[in-house]
Amino acid sequence: MQQFIEFVQSEMILSLVWVALVVMLIVSVVKQKTAAYAIVTPNDATVLVNRQNGVFVDIRSRDDYRAGHIAGALHVLAKDIKAESFGEIEKRKSDPIIVVCKSGQTAAESANALVKAGFENVSILKDGLMSWNEANLPLIKHKKKK
Repeated sequence: MQQFIEFVQSEMILSLVWVALVVMLIVSVVKQKTAAYAIVTPNDATVLVNRQNGVFVDIRSRDDYRAGHIAGALHVLAKDIKAESFGEIEKRKSDPIIVVCKSGQTAAESANALVKAGFENVSILKDGLMSWNEANLPLIKHKKKK
């Protein structure tokens, strides 16, 4: 124990960095466990869509969406969700909604906004479209106009 105390005293900055990392990890886990939305894998998401009339909501930019998106995914920009302009998904408040972004990092804000707006069953695709691609699941690509 004495060596530990000496280490902390001599390496104060390193010790503070470790404490900060532990605190951030704990906050992240607690935030994830208490979130109003679920995080689903690509396989779980396809089950929600196929068996429970779920829908994918792609929040990426229009160009990213046209470059490749999940079949049947509705395109609603994150800024529109934030502005409570839900478009086609407005009438599907009781259906499972799976929010999809590029890497799973930006979908949380949109998922929270959907839950706040009264959507009952909101999920996020874990690791976004990257996990969909890693699972070798198909994407729909739009042809470029000439």
